[in-house]
Amino acid sequence: MDSTADRAPSHLFYQTRQRRPLLERAEGVYMWDASGKRYLDGSSGAMVVNIGHGNPNVLAAMRAQMDKATFGYRLHFETEAAEELARRTALRMPEGLDRIFFVSGGSEAVESCIKLARQYALATGQEQRWKVISRFPSYHGSTLGALALTGTATMTQPFAPMMQEMPKIPAPTCYLDRDNFSDEERGRRYAELLREEILRQGPESVLAFIVEPVGGASTGALVPPDSYLPRIREICDEFGILLIYDEVMTGAGRTGRFLGVDHWPAARPDIMALSKGFAAGYAPLGAMAADGRIVEAVLDAGGFVHGYTYAGNPLACAAGLAVLDELERLDLPANAARRGESLRTALEGLMDRFPFIGDVRGLGLLQAFELVSDRDTMEPLPKELNAHARLVDIAFDKGLIIYSRRTRGGHKGDHFMVCPPLIVEEAQIDELIGLLGDSLEAFAREAGLPLGTSAGN
Repeated sequence: MDSTADRAPSHLFYQTRQRRPLLERAEGVYMWDASGKRYLDGSSGAMVVNIGHGNPNVLAAMRAQMDKATFGYRLHFETEAAEELARRTALRMPEGLDRIFFVSGGSEAVESCIKLARQYALATGQEQRWKVISRFPSYHGSTLGALALTGTATMTQPFAPMMQEMPKIPAPTCYLDRDNFSDEERGRRYAELLREEILRQGPESVLAFIVEPVGGASTGALVPPDSYLPRIREICDEFGILLIYDEVMTGAGRTGRFLGVDHWPAARPDIMALSKGFAAGYAPLGAMAADGRIVEAVLDAGGFVHGYTYAGNPLACAAGLAVLDELERLDLPANAARRGESLRTALEGLMDRFPFIGDVRGLGLLQAFELVSDRDTMEPLPKELNAHARLVDIAFDKGLIIYSRRTRGGHKGDHFMVCPPLIVEEAQIDELIGLLGDSLEAFAREAGLPLGTSAGN
C-alpha cells in the first residue's frame, strides 16, 4: 500500500504539512496512486484538466514539438506553434479581441491584463486612471498585483502592507437575498453598485473593472442574472472604463460554451485572461487577449513594458494547440452543456437526502453546492466543523476528488466545486454522485447533521 507514513520526509512544501499519495498514472477522468487505488477526478484537478488526463493526441503533438525545439526566446525567434495558437485563439474571442499575449498561468494572465490597461491609459493621456475595481468575494491570482484585486480576506490580509489594495463591490449573491425583486431587477441592482463605486472613487481615477463571468472557487460557480453583465458593460462605457474578464476558469469550454462571455455576447470585454483549461494541465500556459486598439496604442507609445521568460514557449503552445484541436474534434463545450444539466439535476437530487445542502449552482460543468445550517436563512455551518476540509478528505478516502473553499469571504461558509473533465460520460456522473452521496452521509453522521428520509437507503 502507498502509505505516506512510510515515505521519507519531503523537501517540498506548499500550504500545509499534509501529505498525499504518490500519483502513479492518470487517464480520462481517473487517477491512480502508487498502491493502485483509483480516484475519480471530480474537480479536474483545480478545474484545469478539461479534456481529461493522458490524451494521446496531445501527448503526440508535444513529442513532435520536442523533436523540433523546446524553447525559443520570444525576442530571438518566432515559432510556428505560438503563431498558430495565437491565430486560432483570436478566432475564438469576441469581436476585436484579436491580439494575444502568452503567459504561463492564471496569475500571470491577470497581471498582464492590468498592466496593459494601465499602459493604455498612459498612452492615451489618462495618467490619472489607475484603480481597478473588482468584487468581494473574488479570486484573481496569488501574485501581488492579482492579489490586490482578490476579494478574500484570508488571502489578502497578510500582504496588505505590501500592495495597493483595490476597491471592491459585492458579488451578485442573489441566492442569499430575501426580497421581492425579480432576477432581472437583482442583476441590475448589483450592477449599479459598480456605478456607485466609480462615483465614490472619482471616475477620472478608475481604470478598469475585472470580473469572472461565472464565479470560480471564491463564490462557488456563482452565475449572475442575465441582466448583470450587459449593464456592467453599459456602465464601463459610460465612464470610459475598461472591462476585463477573468476567464481563467470559465474559458476553454467549461461552462458549455468556449467562453463564459459567450453566454452574454452583448457584454463584450476589452481585455480577457485565459489559463487552466486553455492547455488543460498538459503544460503551463495562459493568455491575455486584448482589443487591437488597446495594443496598438501601447505599442505606438513605446512598447508593452512587461514580459515573462516562458511567454510563447513553443512546447506549451504546441500543447495548447492540440488541446484546442481536441476541444473542437470532440465538441467538448457541447458535452459540457449536456453533462452539466445531468450533473446539476443529480446534485439537486442530493438536497432531498441532505437538508444541510443549501444551494446548488453553476453553468455547464462548472457546478458547486453549498452547505448550510438552515436553508431558510442560509446561515453557514458552524465554523468549527471545518466542513470545507473534512468533506474533501472523506471523499478522497472514498476515491472521489472534489474542490472546496470557504464561501463567505474566506472566513466562514463551505462550498464544493464539482467540475469533472468535459469528456465525462453519463455513467461516470452516476458514479461521481454515488461517491459524493456516500461521502456526505459519512460527514453528516460524523458531524451530527440531519439526514433526509431517503438517506442511507
